[in-house]
Amino acid sequence: MVMRGPNVTSGYWRLPAETAAAFTDDWFHSGDIAVVDDEGYVTIVDRLKDMFISGGENVYPVEVEKYLHENPAVADCAVIGVPDDMWGEVGRAVVVLRPDVSATPEAILAGLAGNIANYKIPKSVVLVDALPRTATGKLLRAKLRESYGEHQGEAR
Repeated sequence: MVMRGPNVTSGYWRLPAETAAAFTDDWFHSGDIAVVDDEGYVTIVDRLKDMFISGGENVYPVEVEKYLHENPAVADCAVIGVPDDMWGEVGRAVVVLRPDVSATPEAILAGLAGNIANYKIPKSVVLVDALPRTATGKLLRAKLRESYGEHQGEAR
């Protein structure tokens, strides 16, 4: 999503490098990926930095997370891209199970079949006690990438 106008910020407070990176010819690059429907409505799909490319196809983690959340065993989840020798990147789901519920990574992935394209289905699942979040509840994807973003062959 790119925008400009009198209501758009003139930059990030005391962050000149980030401000320079976000602006091109007075256009602000928000970092959001958006789609416009036939009626002109704009929907934010995901953050550009969170999208990954698997085998030449764009994968938006929020779409995969939506279907993971439909699994009754899943309390919380996030999807990140991890390096893969064949596809460049593949998805890894980091999942928190509901209390007193058990599920295997294979069962969690099996629940996605038929709901989303095969290339979007994560190739691995890591079960964790909690996802890293800010005090206001925002998911810290960078921390997830640091902790669980290793090569596909090294999944836990």
